[in-house]
Amino acid sequence: ANMLSSALLSAARSASAVASSGAACRLGAASSLLRRRAAPAAAQPLSTAAPAAAASSASADGADSASREVVNFLTLNNLSDNPGARRYGRRIGRGIGSSKGKTSGRGHKGQKARAGSGVHPTFEGGQTKLYKRLPKRGFTNVHAEEMVPVNVGTLQDYIDMGRLPLPADGDQPLTLKDLVDAGITKASSVKHGIKLLGKGQYRLRSPIKIEVSRASDKAIAAIERAGGE
Repeated sequence: ANMLSSALLSAARSASAVASSGAACRLGAASSLLRRRAAPAAAQPLSTAAPAAAASSASADGADSASREVVNFLTLNNLSDNPGARRYGRRIGRGIGSSKGKTSGRGHKGQKARAGSGVHPTFEGGQTKLYKRLPKRGFTNVHAEEMVPVNVGTLQDYIDMGRLPLPADGDQPLTLKDLVDAGITKASSVKHGIKLLGKGQYRLRSPIKIEVSRASDKAIAAIERAGGE
């Protein structure tokens, strides 16, 4: 019995020793694994410093290139219109691929397909044309002399503005040159003369002495009523 108990005790001691050695081995392996994992983590800031520096240098180069502007001088070899400024017309008679080939959009035969021909713009298929159906009145006098109209009220306005001076007693009357100099009309517009009309006759109050090409009866009466001639 003593021998059996001593044998069991030795076996238990050996088993506990084996178990403790296995646990120590496992703890050593775990600690070494943790050390291996912690070493790259600690060295990670050192490894990320290089990409950060590279990224910063790349951004600096990009900003520098963006700040630099390429300047192209205008010379004869690069002189051209802006894109889309000129549209070339469709050429006819250059094959079916151009959609205007063969008959060139004129169809087959007929009066309007011939060269140098076609119907008159006022042609209405044979019926009486519009300009023949409309009544005609009056005529155009080819010998008419076109006059520049000037109203007596306009003369009074220019006198009030001080742009048309009134001739004093004994002075020469106003002429066409005086009216042009005052800006009432242009010299290039006066081809055959100036005709004085009576619009604004009741506003005329200045005695005007004037010489014009023609004058209406109302204009003459208004000037004489104001004391002019």
